Amino acid sequence: MKKRILIAVLACLSLLLVLTASVPAAAKTVMFADLSWDSIQFHNRVVAFLLEKGWGYKAEYTFSETMPGYLGLERGDIDIILEVWTDAQKEWWEKAQKSGKVHNAGSVFPNAVSGWYVPRYVIEGDLARNIRPAAPELKSVEDVKKYWEIFKNRENPKMGRFYNAPTGWSAHTINLNKIKAYGLKEILEPFDPGSGTALATAIKAAFDRGIPVIAYYWEPTPLLGMLDMVRIEEPPHDPEVWAKNNGCSSPAYFVAKAINVKWLDANREVLGLIERYFMTLEQTNQALAWMQANDNDAKKAAVWFLRENADQWKGWVQDEERIGLIEKALQ
Repeated sequence: MKKRILIAVLACLSLLLVLTASVPAAAKTVMFADLSWDSIQFHNRVVAFLLEKGWGYKAEYTFSETMPGYLGLERGDIDIILEVWTDAQKEWWEKAQKSGKVHNAGSVFPNAVSGWYVPRYVIEGDLARNIRPAAPELKSVEDVKKYWEIFKNRENPKMGRFYNAPTGWSAHTINLNKIKAYGLKEILEPFDPGSGTALATAIKAAFDRGIPVIAYYWEPTPLLGMLDMVRIEEPPHDPEVWAKNNGCSSPAYFVAKAINVKWLDANREVLGLIERYFMTLEQTNQALAWMQANDNDAKKAAVWFLRENADQWKGWVQDEERIGLIEKALQ
């Protein structure tokens, strides 16, 4: 009798082992924050593709406004945010670092910049479009005094037109202060386009026509990946001058890759990948321009980027077996 019971128990255990072995282990998950701008959604898809295909993770995304997303990262509702603009939320960032709840995995691209831009053809011309250089010596804001007439405002021919950031943006007031500080108030009239979309449309329209335009803009953005624009020089950023009258370059912003520490402790195997992940501003601009031209599909843009930059992402991964898996997925 005991022998029969033992045989039955062993049979049950064998069946249980077979059934257990046939059920695949649940994939580890990673939650990304899709904040309300294109570049972070693109970067999320690039890293997610590598984690899914190389490490077997399941990537998920949650849309959030900026500050709720940052707080969600700190709580652990979100695992990774690939663009934390630390200077814009300096108090929260410093507090989150001190609390030990958020890991700083370095910058995602070189410090983000903003400033005054002109099309390259304004300075160098464009033989293919039969455009002659209108301002061959235009390098700095000081040179605008010499060339302001090429930016002439048709509605007020005595002034040049500067396309400003929309009213309500902090950059709008900063640029008004800069115009005054650089001694351009009598020759450069700021124009409010009304929205970020209208600003981009005005620059693109001028570029398509091949006419001179000077405007405020920032990086990374799809527009600067699409158009060959040059940021003109301003005096180097000086905190004292900036506090006085904004009469210098705007500060370049450190944009961090941030990871929830509790999630990281359980997933240390991917830390190296995330810390090594880094793109230039030009690469991000180009990827965003490609994305905009292809249905604003961040996943498609990520696959396109990875196919075009194999040597770069292999340097992030640094594991031959995982590289092979990712290459297979990209075929």
